[in-house]
Amino acid sequence: MALVTPEQYVERLMRMRPNVYVGGKLVDRLDPRLRPGINVMKETFALAADPGWAELCTTTSHLTGETVNRFCHIHQSKEDLLKKQKMTRLLCHRVGGCIQRCMGVDALNALSVVTKEMDNVLGTGYYPRFIEYLKHFQAHDLVGCCAQTDVKGDRSKRPHQQEDPDLYVRIVEERPDGIVVRGAKAHNTAAPYADEIIVIPTRFMTAEDRDYAVAFAVPADHPGVRLVVRPATPRRRERLPAPVFNYGDAESFTIFDDVFVPIERVFMKGEYMFAGFLALLFAHFHRHSYTGCKPAVSDILAGAAALVAEYSGIEKAPHVQEKISHLIGTAELVYAAGVASAEFSEKMSSGTQVPDEIYTNVGRRHAGQNIYHEYEILADLAGGLCATLPYEEDFFSAENGELLHKYMKRVAGVAVEKVHRCYRLLEHLLVSDLAGVMQVAGVHGGGSPLMETITLMQRYPLEKLKGIARYLAGIDRDFVRFERGTVTPKKILERFGR
Repeated sequence: MALVTPEQYVERLMRMRPNVYVGGKLVDRLDPRLRPGINVMKETFALAADPGWAELCTTTSHLTGETVNRFCHIHQSKEDLLKKQKMTRLLCHRVGGCIQRCMGVDALNALSVVTKEMDNVLGTGYYPRFIEYLKHFQAHDLVGCCAQTDVKGDRSKRPHQQEDPDLYVRIVEERPDGIVVRGAKAHNTAAPYADEIIVIPTRFMTAEDRDYAVAFAVPADHPGVRLVVRPATPRRRERLPAPVFNYGDAESFTIFDDVFVPIERVFMKGEYMFAGFLALLFAHFHRHSYTGCKPAVSDILAGAAALVAEYSGIEKAPHVQEKISHLIGTAELVYAAGVASAEFSEKMSSGTQVPDEIYTNVGRRHAGQNIYHEYEILADLAGGLCATLPYEEDFFSAENGELLHKYMKRVAGVAVEKVHRCYRLLEHLLVSDLAGVMQVAGVHGGGSPLMETITLMQRYPLEKLKGIARYLAGIDRDFVRFERGTVTPKKILERFGR
């Protein structure tokens, strides 16, 4: 089957066991509040079948030789990483924001590396098990949701030190045929319309945290799994429909209430020394995905800023051009970091191509540091009307519609309807329910800013940098040429004697 249609994907959702809760009630997966997110996911299937998009959205499985969706693929080369990045940026343009399916592919790529390395170092048998799961995932063109972030409780304490031991997902029972897990994960994008929940650790573990060093995958409707969901949807448009209003997002607080996981779906079971490696590697792949999606968000903000400036007659003002150029510069610098990260990538023992850590983290850091300033620029150029615009219905009412359209007029030659549509887009981008979610996601998606700082400070060769300063200051007589070289997770494996 390899590639499925959007209709087949929706049919799968309809067959799933009800376990999604919204507003205190058990709801159907096709609940209207979840439809905008489902529409985002449908685009990833539709465009894979479109000849104009297939080169980006599909590829050849290294396992079977069949054509598969790129969101099910394990990167085998720098070209794969570059195409994934480009695909992500263009698909995000298409839906006006997060494409959401990257969570699954990033988790799969991390697991492909770590299961192989665990087998190499510890003699476990996880990698063949993972490969069988991957074949199933590719053959059915599945949507994966990565559940990484534990609820964590007291942040100053390790998992085993928590007053309530369930504040990190843990193994509560081991059986010959599988394990039983309990706990909860937060911030799980697309979980209510995903096929699979892929669970991985959120941090480094110690020997005392062994029960928390667990990775597995279960169907999203698996017994004992509860998805408590916060949808973020656009306001419905009756008179001024537009593509952007078809799409939305949903985030799940995912509860594992003594969930039995069959052994063939368990990819880590107590190997605490590899828990942090898996956590970091997923974040690493996901930050590389961010170098595709975050430039797309900047593109959308820049486009909206340029359009409202044109309609307002201020597009040639120097301060306006300065602001828009900042948005463009942010987008292209973040994207360039992703390109460089792919260019300096390395292949692991599993055959998986892993991006350069420094460029990936620098790109994600630059994106996160600029996100609120980008929205500030758009709000500045849009003016206050994006937040105070009357409801759509008022513009088409007998009492006030004609006058409202009269007073929406901007520069000569631009139809009032175009101005009105532009401001509906600005309202959506800046002050909607979804806008708030996307702004916070721009800071914390793919890991908090602190984790980027930690990664850069741990992984960058600062001693070599200090060597430059010592030479220039006359402390060291010999000049040693400094070139950073590639930084990939291979160096992390030195901790395990590799």
